[in-house]
Amino acid sequence: MSILFLAGIILLVEVEVKKSNYKNHVFFLQTKKLVRDFLDNYGFQEIDCPLLSPTLIPESYLEIFETVNLFSDKNTKMYLTPSPELFLKRLISLGMGNCYFLGKSFRNNEPVEKKHNFEFTMLEFYRVNGTYFEVMDDVMNLLRFLAKNFFQKEYLVYHNKKIDLQTMEKITVANAFKKYAGINNIFDHKLFFKEAKNKGYRVDDMSYVDLWSLIYGLEVEPKLGTNGLVTFIYDYPPELAAITKINEKGISERFEFYIEGVELGNCGNEGVDLKEYKKRFNKDIEIRKENGLINYLPDKDFISVLENLPKCSGIAIGIDRLAMIFAGVDSISDLQMFNIK
Repeated sequence: MSILFLAGIILLVEVEVKKSNYKNHVFFLQTKKLVRDFLDNYGFQEIDCPLLSPTLIPESYLEIFETVNLFSDKNTKMYLTPSPELFLKRLISLGMGNCYFLGKSFRNNEPVEKKHNFEFTMLEFYRVNGTYFEVMDDVMNLLRFLAKNFFQKEYLVYHNKKIDLQTMEKITVANAFKKYAGINNIFDHKLFFKEAKNKGYRVDDMSYVDLWSLIYGLEVEPKLGTNGLVTFIYDYPPELAAITKINEKGISERFEFYIEGVELGNCGNEGVDLKEYKKRFNKDIEIRKENGLINYLPDKDFISVLENLPKCSGIAIGIDRLAMIFAGVDSISDLQMFNIK
């Protein structure tokens, strides 16, 4: 038990050293090293991004950690970054080329549980002149590289189940809803709400995104990656586009990939509709205010960065979760040497 004194207030911080996790923690460290080896050999340049920033991309769905730089002229507020995106895309817009960040990210609205922690290790990499289908191949090559180095095989075993890495499963979001939830139309809002109501879901006072997310979480996500293959689910409704390209068919060109129901990463083609994104940028700021989230300074220069972004595709992968799968443990906390409460 440590006792910290700050501005006359006594803070009790419990720090537990989990010696039993040493072996798993070493596995986690080796995973990071191998990821770096793979990307370096693959021609990607590692970037050391700041972890504190005075501005952030406005995102309505997550909370952040706030602090103050006491030695700036105006006691500038600073924020722990929830992702390195605002930095990597700046460099790419200036001609950096293929690059990646491997380090800590921070989010303050996810409960600490088996697959979540407020501090986690993120891999984010961008393939310039590439597409999300090419990044799928990158991911599979990375997984095979890890398996060969850890197990000298092109498969892994998780929860006594063999996961073959020589091939993959690809399924569209629309087909996944048909297959696992029995819903035939996710793009027509009226039909989607009707089918959901017929299945017994409460639809009154539910937004499309909330209802979609509820059904996805209950009926679709637990089935993904459970057939002995890595599953890539792709082509999302435009409402779930994040900062990714929406094609002429009104489909968001992005994917997520899963092993045994665990989401390990999400990817998208860059090329967002700037007119629509500007509206969402400002709407996210307002939603944060309405929900009482920290009212941080938005990174308004980010829009001009997107205007100068070349064709590329980027992915963010949770390295804690990835190491959890390869180590064969049930929780990312099993990889940690320190438990901070």
